[in-house]
Amino acid sequence: MKRILSWKDLLNILVSAAIYAIAFEIFIFPNEFAPAGLPGLETMIQQKWGFPMSYMNVIVNVPLVILTFILVDKGYAVKSGIYSLCLSGWMYLLEQFDLSPFIYQTPNSAVLAPLAGGLLCGFSVAMVLKRGSCTGGTDLVAELVHHYRPEQKMIWVLFTLNASVAVLSYFVYGYKIEPVLLCLIYCFTISKTSDVLLKGLKEAIKFEIITDRPKELSQTLIDELGHGVTEIPAVGSFTHQEKTLLICVVNKNQIVAFQKILERFPGTFAYLHTVKETMGYFKTVKK
Repeated sequence: MKRILSWKDLLNILVSAAIYAIAFEIFIFPNEFAPAGLPGLETMIQQKWGFPMSYMNVIVNVPLVILTFILVDKGYAVKSGIYSLCLSGWMYLLEQFDLSPFIYQTPNSAVLAPLAGGLLCGFSVAMVLKRGSCTGGTDLVAELVHHYRPEQKMIWVLFTLNASVAVLSYFVYGYKIEPVLLCLIYCFTISKTSDVLLKGLKEAIKFEIITDRPKELSQTLIDELGHGVTEIPAVGSFTHQEKTLLICVVNKNQIVAFQKILERFPGTFAYLHTVKETMGYFKTVKK
């Protein structure tokens, strides 16, 4: 168990679950809309029948955690299960206090509730994903579906669950379109926030350049941009002339500087890719 769960993992789970619970109690429950995935279904059950999400979250996640533990990954299941218990614990604890001074509920600017809730929950999601875990619920369902149907992309499983919650919220919240729109805003915000936090400064731009002046261009890129360059011999299939393929990964804020350098080398052809993450040594060059 020591290998599965460290004290850093436990601290991460406790803090991230607390943030998630606060987001629900202050921004989501008071403004009557359902967030994404299984937490959205649990929220609607609480709204419709008054059954607390703090209990429902445990009921829903326990069988999912057990199946994930048996079929998918033990460490992932243990961390996710502890997160679910901590989340329910925090929610139960917050229910015992009067949070009315902190609750955000303004009908004229209801859009701020899913934005704030999505930001906090997105931060929580990014925290647990960095430690090899998840927030339970929808992510566990996606893992189990992917285990039995490897060809089924997880993104479509998550999309289907989130879309179902958005549609159901129309009927649960009095046949109004506003809860559906708030749900969509929340889904976009939590996804974008967690995505940005997970990538952080690791996102970069990769240039691939075909040139007949490799030494000169490589040295210019190294001197002015501060990044290394990889040279690969290449032959053009149209002209059959020998060229050199240069590969250089730079920071996102160096695109314009890179383009200006290329303008000094007529006849050079280049294209770029977005690099989602860099590993190992990669120098971050500030503007």
